[in-house]
Amino acid sequence: MSEHMKVRQTLRLLCHAAVWLVVCSACPAQAFRHHAARTGASAADREKTLSPELLPDQRIVVHRNAGHGNNVVVSVGIPLPPGALRDARQLRVLDEHDEEVPAAVQTLLRWHFKDGSLRAVRVQFRTALSGDTQTYYFALGKPRQRDLPGWPYAEGLVDGEQGLRVPAALATLSPAWLCASLIAGPQQPAVPGEPYAEYVAAQFQWARKLPVDDASAWLFDRPSTLFKAYVRTGRVDYLQAADLSYRFYMKYIRRDGFPISPSCAGGWLLGDKPCDVKYVYVEPILLAVALTGNDGDHDKATVLNMMTLWGNGGWNTRPGPYTKPSQYFTERLAGLGLLETVSAYELTGNPDDLARIKERIGWLDEHQRNNPDQLGNDGSWRNSWNLHENDSWNPETDVRGSSPWMSENIVDGLWHAWLVTGDARIPPMLTAFGRYLERYGWIDANLLVSPHDWRNSCSGPDGQIAWYWSSAHAGTKALSAIQESEGWYSDAHNVELTLPVAAAWYFERDPQQSAALKRRLEKLTNSYNVACATASDTLRRFNWNNRGSGVVQWLIRQPAGSGLLHGPPQLAARSMP
Repeated sequence: MSEHMKVRQTLRLLCHAAVWLVVCSACPAQAFRHHAARTGASAADREKTLSPELLPDQRIVVHRNAGHGNNVVVSVGIPLPPGALRDARQLRVLDEHDEEVPAAVQTLLRWHFKDGSLRAVRVQFRTALSGDTQTYYFALGKPRQRDLPGWPYAEGLVDGEQGLRVPAALATLSPAWLCASLIAGPQQPAVPGEPYAEYVAAQFQWARKLPVDDASAWLFDRPSTLFKAYVRTGRVDYLQAADLSYRFYMKYIRRDGFPISPSCAGGWLLGDKPCDVKYVYVEPILLAVALTGNDGDHDKATVLNMMTLWGNGGWNTRPGPYTKPSQYFTERLAGLGLLETVSAYELTGNPDDLARIKERIGWLDEHQRNNPDQLGNDGSWRNSWNLHENDSWNPETDVRGSSPWMSENIVDGLWHAWLVTGDARIPPMLTAFGRYLERYGWIDANLLVSPHDWRNSCSGPDGQIAWYWSSAHAGTKALSAIQESEGWYSDAHNVELTLPVAAAWYFERDPQQSAALKRRLEKLTNSYNVACATASDTLRRFNWNNRGSGVVQWLIRQPAGSGLLHGPPQLAARSMP
């Protein structure tokens, strides 16, 4: 069997319905048929014109992005699933006539926590753009015959907005390949008519413009959100927005000083927030490297400073185990801290980051199972309402509970940590929180009556709404008072709340619990209403809704409890031919 056929067979195995545990449930051939339907050509006719090496799922479409002139240099990141490529010399670039194009290929990332194969390469070549796009292909398995000397990434940049240097050309890959690569974890390529994809597209209408005056618009990580939207769709406008946002974000990462308050090297300078670690994101660096080949906006020292800042808390308290009821804790800092530590380890392979991942998992596990308030394990990461809102702690009036939507950050962090480590402590944490959320997180519809119907009407009469502050121990009166004060229209967070429900479904083995989670997911689809997506009252909503929730479209297609059977999808992918 030829090498390119082996690659094709591998991708089909990855996508085959019978191999539910791996990456992407839409096969490359299916994705190609959707593409053919959009372009007006039949798949059969188009495949007849392609060389066996010009695989539809291995397209590189070069798009004019900025600047002038037809002759442009192209740098594109190509992420790879485990085991697909072990030697960068075995990747070639072909034009539409099956002719090899002179190219430079450089290894950027490895699956250092799996099998050591290449995880992402940067491919560079030159092209003459006669129009706005030009199509090429990459082929795996045969030695490259036409080498081109590579160049520093910055040499392909031209002047853009906000004083940024941007690529003259951006190249997109097919969503089938991007999803199969696992660069954003397992993903399901979006298909026409998918409600969630249409929700994201509607939000993008107001979220597309680069926010330069509102620092909070970057909270919850705008660049990663856009990169992940691109992975599921292959849309060039998502990639353009992601690339520009990433460059703007990295422009404001402090490069001098020391990574500790008040100097805060590695911190976010826009809006005078250099020591606020909830604005310090490593995940977009990982995605930019893998998807665009951009290794020019970061270096090892910068990443180390960012993670050192997370390690000491910046101007927040130093992270550590939850040891007493009067301790300050927010689910956002705990979740984002874990997520960024995982991303740093994926990017650098630094063993210190792996140790920090395990440490943070341990803190969350102990917090959930043995909360120091002695109220038992209800499945949440229970903490103080007073301190959560930065008030003085008063045990007589405090409400012990948790924020459902902020806890999504913990779930996202745990999910990514499980993908990288396969830590056995994580699935029970996710199922426990899913059960908690089902029992205590959602407001009973009988309470949603005038004048206290806190739900936004855009999601319809069956729309769901979670408590702004939930509790297994406080009464409805106390929770309703908080909801009345702080929680009107907290269903704006429903889209991201699909993640903890779907993650629990993926690991839940109890049939009754699984059935309840499935019903909840079905009800939550009301939140994909495009009318809800048009609400732009806070720009960071695009980020909090979508940074972690895209994987839900993959999770809900897996059998209940299937995550416990074979371990993380990456581990399964290692065994593919």
